[in-house]
Amino acid sequence: MPKIVSARVIVTSPGRNFVTLKIECDDGTTGVGDATLNGRELAVASYLADHVVPCLIGRDAHRIEDIWQYLYKGAYWRRGPVTMTSIAAVDMALWDIKGKVAGLPVYQLLGGASREGCMVYGHANGTTIGDTVAAALDYQRQGYRAIRLQCGVPGMASTYGVSGDKYFYEPADADLPTENIWSTARYLRVVPELFAAAREALGWDVHLLHDVHHRLTPIEAARLGKDLEPYRPFWIEDATPAEDQEAFRLIRQHTTTPLAVGEIFSSVWDCKALIENRLIDYIRATVLHAGGITHMRQIASLADLHQVRTGCHGATDLSPVTMAAALHLGLAIPNFGIQEYMRHTPETDAVFPHAYRFADGMLHPGEAPGLGVDIDEALAANHPYARAYLPVNRLEDGTMWSW
Repeated sequence: MPKIVSARVIVTSPGRNFVTLKIECDDGTTGVGDATLNGRELAVASYLADHVVPCLIGRDAHRIEDIWQYLYKGAYWRRGPVTMTSIAAVDMALWDIKGKVAGLPVYQLLGGASREGCMVYGHANGTTIGDTVAAALDYQRQGYRAIRLQCGVPGMASTYGVSGDKYFYEPADADLPTENIWSTARYLRVVPELFAAAREALGWDVHLLHDVHHRLTPIEAARLGKDLEPYRPFWIEDATPAEDQEAFRLIRQHTTTPLAVGEIFSSVWDCKALIENRLIDYIRATVLHAGGITHMRQIASLADLHQVRTGCHGATDLSPVTMAAALHLGLAIPNFGIQEYMRHTPETDAVFPHAYRFADGMLHPGEAPGLGVDIDEALAANHPYARAYLPVNRLEDGTMWSW
């Protein structure tokens, strides 16, 4: 059995910051895991290097479940994004090793493929409704079956989720948080107009999605969902701050628009009530921030019992290692719904060579043993860490609001 002889933490910034854990076994087999926590990367790097890596040396790399339980239960201070991201990095790396030793892609170890590929959605955004619709038409021409729509809010100097770069948008934009001004009333007026224009231009054979970014109260979110019903959105995402799971009951009572939430969740306990009470339709927790493939599979299994599908977060704050892991899991589980796909920059792709591929609106993880992704450490060393934060928002009167 392969024994872990080393584990090192690699921090690099090929266009944005990533933290990667690389585990090596006594037979020379290596595995990689993503440990990136947007805006708090060094906290995870320290947790891994100072508290986790010493506990891994000498362990049997095949004992994935046992190591997961050891790192989760043995820490006493359980859960939270730093702890669960660290555990996820170890978990991904161990699944990568197991696949390489077996000579099989990870999805085969999870029971084999349940579908031909994982449907993904791209991000169409623009300062105006016209710009966004034009970007969406471009995605449609590329073969995307699902497209997220975001446009600028009239009268606002900037809007989170909207960028001048149509393909390689990075929202962490400064070494101290940018402060934006937000108007809920203006936002609620423009989004239905955006969807009306998009349906007119794109037709009804493409899925349309929208991200609220936690910025509405439950009743405001209910109003938005009701206003969008004629345009049959695939979902509205993060309609209200997700810490209050019961808030989604009020939204559900007022709209049939599907609801998605969970990219900031770190364990099954964050979404247990939402799933069991059928208050959401898609769970967006990630392999990276929710404890790795091992724990995300448990979340997906609970969701499957309640007819909730996965719709995992897949922005550029997740490295290609997480994208690969998400695709292996998504290909295997019965209740996969959709996968977010924000393209990484060429610099990032060079640092993280990978086997997954896009075709016909879907991603496939490929047939390489393990996760099918690695890190070029020589290239990574050319991109030093650069502190970067996500922006924060204030209402027009100066009140702090959600990001």
